[in-house]
Amino acid sequence: MNISRRNFIAASGVAGAAAVLAGCGSSSSSSDSGSKTYKIGVVQLTEHSALDASNDGFVTALNESGLDVSIDQQNAQNDQSACQTIASKFVGDGVDLIYAIATPAAQAAAAATTDIPIVGCAITDYAASGLVKDNDKPDTNVTGASDLTPVAEQLQMMQKVLPDVKKVGLLYCSAESNSDIQIASAKEELDALGIAYEEYAVSSSNEIQSVVESAVGKVDALYAPTDNTIAAGAAQVGQICKENKLPFITGEEGMCEAGGLFTLSINYTDLGKLAGEMAVKILKGESKPEEMAIEHLSTEDLVVVKNDEMATAIGVDLSVLDA
Repeated sequence: MNISRRNFIAASGVAGAAAVLAGCGSSSSSSDSGSKTYKIGVVQLTEHSALDASNDGFVTALNESGLDVSIDQQNAQNDQSACQTIASKFVGDGVDLIYAIATPAAQAAAAATTDIPIVGCAITDYAASGLVKDNDKPDTNVTGASDLTPVAEQLQMMQKVLPDVKKVGLLYCSAESNSDIQIASAKEELDALGIAYEEYAVSSSNEIQSVVESAVGKVDALYAPTDNTIAAGAAQVGQICKENKLPFITGEEGMCEAGGLFTLSINYTDLGKLAGEMAVKILKGESKPEEMAIEHLSTEDLVVVKNDEMATAIGVDLSVLDA
């Protein structure tokens, strides 16, 4: 795997097994020193590298804060009803803050409580997803860090690497609002580039194989945004693409490593840490979610990721990305 960094200008804009991670070890309302132990509920939509990294970064930020915390980790295994069950459990437990990783997890948490602060992560557009009234001033109990994807730049990179591409397959899950937003951006950019496209939508992971296989021979490349269902099945997509020498351009680093060809990606560990720092401010009483603008990582530290093994297998030269 080859990774480098590049500057660009972007628009700013049921439950799994519980694991308790404690900054100072206590799960009671106060520690022996008399300081408060904050109860944090983490609901993660599913397991894949980007969401796992968002979780790791959040925990790192809490551990570095010096706060005494008890963290209840729950994974919904890509089941929306499980997200709702987990969120309701956290409300019943009286947690001090909910950390929601991915849009469906945050939507479930927001539906479960309007009082407990919610910090989200790995969410593209909080306002468009109905989580806040405005990304600059949420005016709800939700705030967080956005993984706004450089869709236009990724597709411009595709044209640079694959100048002969005439038609792109847009692969995503129709059940994910984040993907709808990114696919709309992809269509707009492809129109500007003069490249045709066709949508290949799945409603669940069970459809990935048949849908990807249906694209073979009909498109010159596949593009998938930061879609959680496709990310979890990226290795499956990559294997089909490898067998058919079909370039697969992904929305983020983990998807590329699993089966993509290349991407321009944010760092999800850093994004999770940013969300964690926001949570610390809320727990310390320094800020309130309704007043905290949705935050983004710096656009100066995106990562260009190349999957050299895939490039060799399908016969694509990625050296142009080293320029």
